[in-house]
Amino acid sequence: MLLSKSEYMMYLKHPAWLWLKKHDKNKLPEVSADLQAMFDAGHDFEAYAEAHFPDGVQLGFDSYFEYLSLPARTAQALDGGAKTIFQGRFEHQKTTFICDVLRVVGDNELDLYEIKSSTSVKYDHIVDLAFQVTVLEGCGYRVRSVYVMHVDNSYTRNGEVDSKQIVATEDVTEDVKGELPQTQRNIKGAIEVMEGAKMPDPSPSLAQLGSLEEWLEVYKNIVTVPDGSIYELCRLNTDTLQLLEAEGITKLADIPLELVSVKQQRWQLEALKKGEPIYDTTRLSKFLAELEYPLYFFDYETLSSTVPYFDGTRPYQQVPFQYSLHVIDTPGGELKHMGYLHSDNTNPAKPLSAALKSQIGEKGTIITWNMSFEKSCNTLLGNMLPEYKEFYASLNKRINDLMLPFKNGLYVDAKFGGSASIKKVLPALVPELSYKNLGIQEGGSAQRSWMDAVLYGTRAGEKDQVLKDLEEYCALDTLAMVEIYKFLVATAGGKTPDKTTTEAKNSEDSVPESRQTEPEQLSIDLQ
Repeated sequence: MLLSKSEYMMYLKHPAWLWLKKHDKNKLPEVSADLQAMFDAGHDFEAYAEAHFPDGVQLGFDSYFEYLSLPARTAQALDGGAKTIFQGRFEHQKTTFICDVLRVVGDNELDLYEIKSSTSVKYDHIVDLAFQVTVLEGCGYRVRSVYVMHVDNSYTRNGEVDSKQIVATEDVTEDVKGELPQTQRNIKGAIEVMEGAKMPDPSPSLAQLGSLEEWLEVYKNIVTVPDGSIYELCRLNTDTLQLLEAEGITKLADIPLELVSVKQQRWQLEALKKGEPIYDTTRLSKFLAELEYPLYFFDYETLSSTVPYFDGTRPYQQVPFQYSLHVIDTPGGELKHMGYLHSDNTNPAKPLSAALKSQIGEKGTIITWNMSFEKSCNTLLGNMLPEYKEFYASLNKRINDLMLPFKNGLYVDAKFGGSASIKKVLPALVPELSYKNLGIQEGGSAQRSWMDAVLYGTRAGEKDQVLKDLEEYCALDTLAMVEIYKFLVATAGGKTPDKTTTEAKNSEDSVPESRQTEPEQLSIDLQ
């Protein structure tokens, strides 16, 4: 039984995590689609980092047998005179790791490089590298220098990707050296847990390195957590958990308000204890009065990648490929829906911009959810397309954020779970509108599906269905805003909301081949 560096990181996050990995790994959740996408992005970036070492010998493995033989093949490559190796594996006593890049710089002297798809060096990277150095030193090597190669997010693509510009290399030798004494102690503790017959205390309050939310998903697989537990408190951290445990509190409803200091936690608990929503009609009315007709309910879907796909874009920039636009021209007026969905493997910026400029008027409030995102997308598009810069700047001046009444506590429902996400607000206020029956149900999936079907062609046979699912998903995002706006209007006026637009999503005609939808008339009464 060997301790790998990924298992060592599990131990640091929570000792019980490592024990489960070794003794009951069926309790661990499967890798999520989001996490797998992160792994894939890391692999894409790896090639550009490795390009800095043209003499590198690629090792690695494609099967369990090759994994077992990797230490011997690594030693053989080094003994054969290889100066740089990729994906070599080393073992010392009960520890093992696979390196990203290793360079021979002297007799048994090495430089160690770790490739990370993040845009900066993080503490986790230092801890990871300290484990690797400890194993290498145990194998009889001396590590001269240690580096992290990460994404340079100031790089803008112009033609073929330049591996020298997209990769930033930072010397972290001193930071890693400072971590070595603690690493040796931690490895000893990890091995004891790994070989122990009993799982360590799995309490979420023991989670470290910011892993509480992640560990709670594991914890729920090993312990029955009833509804209404303290783990449902929003913005939860281990300090608060330890305080609640010390007080013997297990239920959310039993948490005294004086024990929490975060305002969102107080709002959540106040609404829960009251047993009904808490809202401020005066402030809601003031917010609604700031909105000017026509009202444009607007939402982007975007592509993003570690290695920028199109010229003029940087790593991880969110480039819109789709938008949905629900419009109400006057109070009590009809609801119109328009939109654009790019369906070709070309840069969507210009055709999307042309469609948006033709569909959105020059006056009226543009209503979004979390406006900083849409504003940043507008700024990006304006910078990419100078002819549209003034247009996008004018849009940003007109944007207002429908999330603000919930983010700022103007309307609080315990069902929100302390969140202002539309995915939490909508089911509580408009339960008849739901994402659950859609082919795409959240933004991450929308991004991955479009990129796979349109850019990469890995879902070419499903492209038409993916585009249809995207239309339904994005349209529901803006229709949800319409319904939530309508709810707030009724609440501020003391009226019971008259939810009459729930059929709008299903009433849209088929979209033309251009994927650009024309206005549709749908009845709505907001008075």
